[in-house]
Amino acid sequence: MRQFQQASVVLTLGNKLRFYGSWTGETHLQKATYVMQELLHVPIGFEFVLYKHGPFSFDLRALLSSMEADSFIRWVPQYPYGPTMEAGGSAEQLLTQFPKKPREYSRQIDFVAKRLGPYRVTDLEKIATALYVTHEQNGPARERSARIHELKPHISIAEAQRAVAELDQLTADAAPLILAN
Repeated sequence: MRQFQQASVVLTLGNKLRFYGSWTGETHLQKATYVMQELLHVPIGFEFVLYKHGPFSFDLRALLSSMEADSFIRWVPQYPYGPTMEAGGSAEQLLTQFPKKPREYSRQIDFVAKRLGPYRVTDLEKIATALYVTHEQNGPARERSARIHELKPHISIAEAQRAVAELDQLTADAAPLILAN
């Protein structure tokens, strides 16, 4: 996917996240994009690594900076918390010029936004890390939970078990929307 196509998908995802009650900070966009790409196989084309708060894409961060520079998005400070993403002055122009990919993946975007929109950052970290670990070793829930705790010691075994169970349910619910590789 090319940069403006990626930007139109990310902007659409951000708008949908906000619609479903998300704070829509960078962490929300990072985790929702990761789930959309890795669980639903939407070919956005970002590389993710396991980072401080779960899967993170430096490529996506660079795209968000570019989108801000092009006025596709803007970050609005929300004291005492971090900024939230809003559509920028050129957002409509982007979506008008590059409508195909958001339309093509609208069901996947809506599913991810609806399911993850209400999550807090700490919950997103857990479920995205559960997906990361599941891709690494799709074994029994007990083993995946232990691996999450090993990678992220601040996530208790009980929290990891809940995250794995929630991911497994999310995966089952997403089955009709998962795209072929």
